[in-house]
Formats: sequence, structure tokens, C-alpha cells
Amino acid sequence: MLIEILKALFIGVVEGITEWLPISSTGHMILVDQFLHLDVSAQFLELFLVVIQIGAICAVIVLFFHKLNPFSSKKSASERSGTWRLWAMVIVGCIPAAVIGLAFDDFFNEHFYNAWTVAIALIFYGIVFIVMEAYNRRRESKMALSGPHRGKHAKGYAKDEGDSQQKGLFKIETVDEIDWKCALKIGCFQVLAIIPGTSRSGSTIIGGMLCGCSRTAAAEFTFFLAIPVMFGWGLLKCVKYVAELGFAMSATELAVLATGLITAFVVSILSIKFLLGYIKNNDFTAFGIYRIVLGIVVLGYFSLKALGIL
Repeated sequence: MLIEILKALFIGVVEGITEWLPISSTGHMILVDQFLHLDVSAQFLELFLVVIQIGAICAVIVLFFHKLNPFSSKKSASERSGTWRLWAMVIVGCIPAAVIGLAFDDFFNEHFYNAWTVAIALIFYGIVFIVMEAYNRRRESKMALSGPHRGKHAKGYAKDEGDSQQKGLFKIETVDEIDWKCALKIGCFQVLAIIPGTSRSGSTIIGGMLCGCSRTAAAEFTFFLAIPVMFGWGLLKCVKYVAELGFAMSATELAVLATGLITAFVVSILSIKFLLGYIKNNDFTAFGIYRIVLGIVVLGYFSLKALGIL
């Protein structure tokens, strides 16, 4: 049992890191699966890999509980109204995934869930991140040369100095400024994550920034979009598992499930805090480079394996 718990601990760490950083949890899980196999049934493994995502999403709820709680007595009437509006935008953003994702998820998993697709998606979106941030740096340079900023974006320059790189560069500086059109567009980008290796957080962050959101606003909205999507998917998997096998689990499976869930929760809190702190003074270029390197590693490993070298 101890060995399986240690495996679950490692998988939970990988999930907690890769679920929120735009580097593709699927790409990492495929590599992990090559070297680390849980000694459990196929049905339980499928349940486990989804349920630990619930641990990850609980981290978002804990970290942003006050912001996401429309019933807080500490909020004014206008603040509570703003929270309800934010939830409405989250629901709007989830519509494309609910309509398209659920309809084609099985098809894409059957035909595209392989190392080659994952590697290509990793490299492609890594390039997108690098190109997009290079464009943003050019814009930042032009703004710096043009002197103090005035006009409709000037209000942003008096806020947090840690976000100085983003002030005036994006028309939507905070997640509360996202409207339904922007939310729907970001939701459409989220659908791209149906292709393994894309990264749900990566696709929505790219979509958010292309729609004019600051890096922080795009990242936060990505976190919030995950709540209904991942909870819904996790609940569906649990119901399916219980319908097929009932509530029976071995002591080892229960220990593995609890370990993975708790580990994903704790590591997710650290990952989210790291990402939000990092992007205050940095862009996503490093993540783009990492994706390309990982994609090359995946391609190289499975190419050597196909040739019988490994």
C-alpha cells in the first residue's frame, strides 16, 4: 500500500502544478504514465485522475472564497451585485465547453489522445505564447517611449506597482471588468483544450489576453471557469463509477484517492499563488519555452520507443 500511496502523492503534485500553470497537465500525465503505474483497476484509475482535479479546484475556492462569495456580510450591496455578475460571466464562459466539449470529448480522446498530438499541441501553443508576448513587449516599449499615459486607461497607473508592466497595455485590467462578449470568446478558446496537450489554462489565458485582458485578469478568470467545468466533470465520473461498480473500494484505493486529492489541493494553492505573483512582473514567455522543450522531449521519447531503442 505504501508504494501506491507514494505514487498517488507524486501524481497529486504533478496535477497540482500542471493544472494551473499553462503547460498542459495531459502532456505531463502521459510522461508520468510511462514510468509510474498505479496498481489499481482501469475504472478506478479513470476516476482517480478526474477526482484529484476536484482537489485542485477546491484550492481556487479557498483562495478566492471572499471574492466568489455573493452572500458575504462583509460586502456592500454593490459588491455583492458585482460578485453575482462575475458568476454570470463564468456561466457564459462555460457555455461553449458545455455545448461543444461534451459532444466531442469522447471523439477527440479516441482519435487524438496520443503522444504525437500532445507534443504538437505543446509546441504549437508554446510558440503562440512566445509570439504573443513578444508582440506585447513591443507595445510596452512603444508606450514607454511615448511618455506618461493618459486617456481611458490612465486610471490603471495609480493602482498596484507590481502590475506596472500591464497598466494601460490591456483594456481589461481586472477580472471584474470582463463583459459577456469577452467571457463568451474566452469560453470558445477553452473549447480548444479538448485537443490533448493544449492545456485548459493555457488556451483560456491566451484567449483572455487576445480579448484584451491583462495577464492577471486572464489567469483569474481561467481559475474561475474551472470551477463549474471541473466539478461537473468530476461529479459525472463519480456517478458513472458508482453506477458501474457501486461504492466498493479497497483500502488501498481509498488511501490512494485521499492522498491524491489532498496533495493536489495543497500543491494547487502553492501553484496559484506562484502564478499570480509571477505574472505581476513577468510574462508567459518562460512557459512557452517550457512547453516547446517538453513537446520535444515527448516527441523524442516516443520516437525512440517506436524505433525499439527504449
